[in-house]
Amino acid sequence: MYAELRDTATELAGVLWREHTVYRERGGGVVIRGEHVERWISLAPTGGRNQARLRAGRLLDGGTTAPARSETVVDLSAGTAELAAVCRRLLADVAAADSPAPSRARSERPPRSGRPPRSERPRRSERPPKPARPAARRHTSLGSWVVVLCVAGIVGLWAYTQFGRYGY
Repeated sequence: MYAELRDTATELAGVLWREHTVYRERGGGVVIRGEHVERWISLAPTGGRNQARLRAGRLLDGGTTAPARSETVVDLSAGTAELAAVCRRLLADVAAADSPAPSRARSERPPRSGRPPRSERPRRSERPPKPARPAARRHTSLGSWVVVLCVAGIVGLWAYTQFGRYGY
């Protein structure tokens, strides 16, 4: 299965990108890296006959691979053109997930629920001071004291068995 995946990946890489690197991954699959587009595609065997799991993701700074953003199962008996079309669709999904959503201008944003816009809020120096914290309570609870007493009892019992019987 690895030889078939490697051949398919080599053909696919030639169709998709001019500059690419094809190598084997740990799980027995094949990875195609496109450094110039900062994307990767992985072909991994599945339990089915003539099927492969196709995953796509982006390359991070330094060349490490980010987790897959999209994946699908493809039939390897399909031609290279069909596989390339599926890969392009997955790469488009990755690119869409990477692009930030268009931000609205601050003036167009609706105010947060229950809060006036920043220009209408009083300045920090004009605000009343925050109320003081309540008096500190004891941190040691009853359960902690029970644990301390049990440990002291066990240590005392051990000391008695070691030194108390024979008048050491």
